[in-house]
Amino acid sequence: MMQTYEGGCHCGKVRFRIRADLDVPGAIGECSCSICTKKGILHITTAPENFTLLRGDGEMTTYRFNSGTAQHTFCTTCGMHPFYVPRADPDKFSVNARCLDDYDAATMRPTRVFDGRDWEAAFAARERQTRAQDNP
Repeated sequence: MMQTYEGGCHCGKVRFRIRADLDVPGAIGECSCSICTKKGILHITTAPENFTLLRGDGEMTTYRFNSGTAQHTFCTTCGMHPFYVPRADPDKFSVNARCLDDYDAATMRPTRVFDGRDWEAAFAARERQTRAQDNP
């Protein structure tokens, strides 16, 4: 069931709200790429219409690497990474589940894993799987 969640960075200068169904399989994911691993991000991918930046538009900076598609935003004061625009879904947001106000490590466990270390192969496999599900 879709629910509303709020969260933000450590210092509170960046705040957001999302609508998501965290009970569906794969709602929370984990990526093995170097940046996601080092940040410890647990991904909740959401469409722009389900994401609202409540405050902090001028309080963030963006880091890009490799293809430059992913926009890794973080708070310029505390350095926290509450959300970003992912390379695999550049038309969406990936919210860090650990930055939700009500994050519960006991229940919010990743059930979807993306092999970001081998990004191209993993993305191609994901696309093949999506096409197979859409065209049974």
